[in-house]
Amino acid sequence: MTDPNIIRVEGTDRTFHRMKVLSVVLLPLAMSLMALSAVNVALPTIELGLDATPTDVQWILSGYALALGVSLIPAGRAGDVLGRGTWFVVGLVLFVAASLACGLAPTPFLLNVGRIVQGIGAGIFSPQVTGMIQQYFWGQGRAKAFAMFGLVISASVAVGPVLTGAIIEALGPENGWRWAFFIYIPIGLLAIILALAWFPFETERKRRLARAGGGPAASGRLDLDPVGTVLLTLAILALMYPFMAHAAWAWWLLPAAPVLVWLWVRWERRYAARGGAPMVDMGLFGYRSFRNGMLVSGTMFLGVASSFAVLALFLQNGLGVAAIAVGLVGLPNAVVSAFSSVWSVRYVMDRGRPLIVWMLGLMALGVLLSLGVALLQPLGVPWWVLAATLTLNGFAMGAFGSANQTLSMQDVPAEHGGTAGGIKQTVERIGAALGNAMVVGVFFGLVPLGWTTAFTGAYLAITLFVLAALVLAVVDERQHRAPVA
Repeated sequence: MTDPNIIRVEGTDRTFHRMKVLSVVLLPLAMSLMALSAVNVALPTIELGLDATPTDVQWILSGYALALGVSLIPAGRAGDVLGRGTWFVVGLVLFVAASLACGLAPTPFLLNVGRIVQGIGAGIFSPQVTGMIQQYFWGQGRAKAFAMFGLVISASVAVGPVLTGAIIEALGPENGWRWAFFIYIPIGLLAIILALAWFPFETERKRRLARAGGGPAASGRLDLDPVGTVLLTLAILALMYPFMAHAAWAWWLLPAAPVLVWLWVRWERRYAARGGAPMVDMGLFGYRSFRNGMLVSGTMFLGVASSFAVLALFLQNGLGVAAIAVGLVGLPNAVVSAFSSVWSVRYVMDRGRPLIVWMLGLMALGVLLSLGVALLQPLGVPWWVLAATLTLNGFAMGAFGSANQTLSMQDVPAEHGGTAGGIKQTVERIGAALGNAMVVGVFFGLVPLGWTTAFTGAYLAITLFVLAALVLAVVDERQHRAPVA
């Protein structure tokens, strides 16, 4: 009996194991998310150690996220065409080199350059993760792989801030933050070594064999659609930059974003009609499961992406809670999220869409219960009760993430897996950037009226975004149940 976990590749007698592939791709995924979330803990010491200005500190956060956002779709396309294994390793090499540069940075400027390169590296290897899961897993196996994907996301979000805090506590504020970047180097090097040893490099082998044998791929023109790549990159940049730079002039870029998206769509359609290979096959948006799943998750991220940041501001600045205590109150959230992402696997394939609806409802309830705890502070309700409401949210987030990821990619052809994964992640990053700007803006706008009022306004805004995602999920679920004409 043939082992379903064995991968065989034309041109080699070796066999490859898909679970080894999965373990390798998930390791850097955790690293990239830690680099996104954990740096928040290090910001005060970075500000102190490098004498950084508020603008410098702001770019330490936004530079990484912006570079990640603009890299995802082009990198996904490159991986689909040139080979996901190769681009995974390229992204990792960039990320490791940038982590070293960040740790050694003598000035805020050089640190921010390193963070941007880090973001590009993460943006290159991240869509390959989705693409390789899409390529090497199917059915219930794919659902389990995406559940592990969700577990890693939850665990890394939990571990990142705690690990960074521990490093800074052990090594001191002056240099501790540097080792919070150096920690990625051995992890990244291990992932590179294992990738070179365990990846099939299937696309790369086929191209090499074709060149050696004079096959179609040998003489065929490599088409990466550079015009489409530039147009989409500029559109994403114009949309994300104003919300991340907080510069008055940057808001003038916003009107350009829809124009650039329109030009990009026109170009892609004309390019395909002329026989070219467009950067994004517009047929991907014809898959209802992919289109709707992307819209639901993007809308959800408008709200929940800023929920913990607002909570941390309220607890530390409004109630005087210590930073380490704030980090610990969110730990059960992440632990439960990791559990529920795996738990949901058994229901994804046959009851996944109702599960998404229920989890979004549970998410909205968790946000409102957290708001209730804040409002009941004057009556003596302890702030640490928030650990329970956040745990409810964590369960919902984990199960939602795993189910949504699996169902969104269900109908996407494997050859477009990297591109589709890049598109979905980009929409989620844009949602997070816009949501952060809007919700945090509401919070600070209401601070003069009191910290509790500010928290109330921000959490009501978050609730509205989650409810909007819930409505979209209900529509999707009903469309799925409707008989095909």
